[in-house]
Amino acid sequence: MFFYLSKVFGFFAQPLNFSILLLAAGLLAAFFGWRRTGLTLDIAAAAILILSAWTSLGAVLLNPLEERFARPACLSQSVDGIVVLGGGFEGAVNLARGGYEMNSGGDRFVEAAILARRYPTAKIVVTGGTGALILKGEGDADTAPRLLTALGVAPVRLILENRSRNTFENAVFTKELVTPQPGETWLLVTSAFHMPRSMALFRKAGFDVLPWPVDYRTSGEEGFGLFRDNAADALQNTTVAIREWIGLFAYWLSGRIDDPFPGPA
Repeated sequence: MFFYLSKVFGFFAQPLNFSILLLAAGLLAAFFGWRRTGLTLDIAAAAILILSAWTSLGAVLLNPLEERFARPACLSQSVDGIVVLGGGFEGAVNLARGGYEMNSGGDRFVEAAILARRYPTAKIVVTGGTGALILKGEGDADTAPRLLTALGVAPVRLILENRSRNTFENAVFTKELVTPQPGETWLLVTSAFHMPRSMALFRKAGFDVLPWPVDYRTSGEEGFGLFRDNAADALQNTTVAIREWIGLFAYWLSGRIDDPFPGPA
């Protein structure tokens, strides 16, 4: 139930979708003669779009998430395994074409290939099934072998978990699959903005991992202003930031994580 509720709420929490909903409600209110209510709703819709697309609000909201966890300064010990969270492939395109087209989170898999070369004995775990409610697509764990083997990673090193639909299931199912042992060193590779929630969930699952953030969306020197980025990217940043902050709060309220803004231990 949590999965379905999160998807439905996440859809309406997106700035573009919420603005369309407000605009439609405003037009409906005006149609029934509630002109002041309709005008208020339409102004709110416009304000949300302006803030989301024409300002740096999204980057300002993303930056503290991205700065929360840093990569280890140095790894003196060997690395036993690398866990890569799904979310970097265009599932619908790859299901239809059989390739490995990447989206803006594709850095996760590029970095996985780099780490596989750097730590040649480490296992490479890709966790991620199909998490969409409506759209059909191929899970990242099903796509990843085509890309990683093309980049030189031996298939025997890959461990694939393709049942999970969200980050909570990523953590639980991955631990069940690999059964990490005390004293082992595992790296967790995911987008920097997603690292606080991911680290908290892996901790809650009893899987001790070290953060290896990638896919940064901000410069680290963000300030609020107008037209700091193109409108499409600014809107995407706002959407991602709002989704991640709501996800953190929802996971904390539901008891899936212990802190609404997890940080380094």
